[in-house]
Amino acid sequence: MKKVVIFGGGTGLSTLLSGLKLFPVDVTAVIAVSDNGSSTGVLKQELNIPAVGDVGKVLLAMSNAEDDFVRLLGYRFRKEGSLYNHPVRNILLAALIDQKGSLLEATKYMCRLLNVRGTVLPLTEEKVELVGEGQATEYYGEEEVSRNVCRIRKLSYDHDIKIEKEITTKIAEADLIIFSSGSLYTSILPHLIVPEVQKAIDAAKAPLMYISNLVTQPGETDITTVSGHVEILNRYLDKRHIDIVVSNRGSINPDVRQRYLDAEGKRIVELDEDTLHRIGVETIIADDIFCINSEGKIRHNALKTAYLIFSYLMDHSEDQAS
Repeated sequence: MKKVVIFGGGTGLSTLLSGLKLFPVDVTAVIAVSDNGSSTGVLKQELNIPAVGDVGKVLLAMSNAEDDFVRLLGYRFRKEGSLYNHPVRNILLAALIDQKGSLLEATKYMCRLLNVRGTVLPLTEEKVELVGEGQATEYYGEEEVSRNVCRIRKLSYDHDIKIEKEITTKIAEADLIIFSSGSLYTSILPHLIVPEVQKAIDAAKAPLMYISNLVTQPGETDITTVSGHVEILNRYLDKRHIDIVVSNRGSINPDVRQRYLDAEGKRIVELDEDTLHRIGVETIIADDIFCINSEGKIRHNALKTAYLIFSYLMDHSEDQAS
């Protein structure tokens, strides 16, 4: 069975994993834990624990438990009070950190509880904050970083961190390393600013794949081309560079485009295939790897995107065999 390591966080990673779990692939998801917003930020501050929000989302995405149980863990309290806006999964993970002694052990327990096939690894056990270094000031915490990307020259953490040892082993054994779609500066790059991760990726034999974002993220990734996103990743990848990009070429309804622009200032990320080829990137392109969900949001089609990844792995196996 082919081994895949995926870096990311948030909705982009969760969506991808919900599709990839349906294929015979050995998946390891590595998740950044520097979030400081919403329920995660409150628990992080009050309980002095790592950010649990993205870990929880990934666990539910990879779950093979009963739907009712998964919906329960995804339930977010809406009545005013101390539990307002907290999802059940975050409360449970915080309790398990107390009981089991670490986020890693809490995550392993949740994997068993949810019948997760694969491995879920928080990047670190430590409570960490993302720091953006500007010309004259520092932007402290993920939310501040996200709002001030255009002013940031360098990303770092508020202290040197130790990563889970299993992460470097998984990278070395991988047949494919994937950077999921999502917030580049707050979900993907937080992995690449860790020296141990950089060194492990430098030494890895696996090709590097990027699942291209479908829309821009104002303030964080305003770049409107796929190659622009790749160039940011390459800047932080040290000796390696992105080998393959999975991207959408299908047209998105003009009304949906305009609604995104008017409501959120978001634009569709345009595929510039010639530029990608010029910088040495292989492209896997499909006309229909997106969908419009019940809330009118543009999202990757989890099954179709996962199928493209699995097909690449199988084609690559045949190449190696020959």
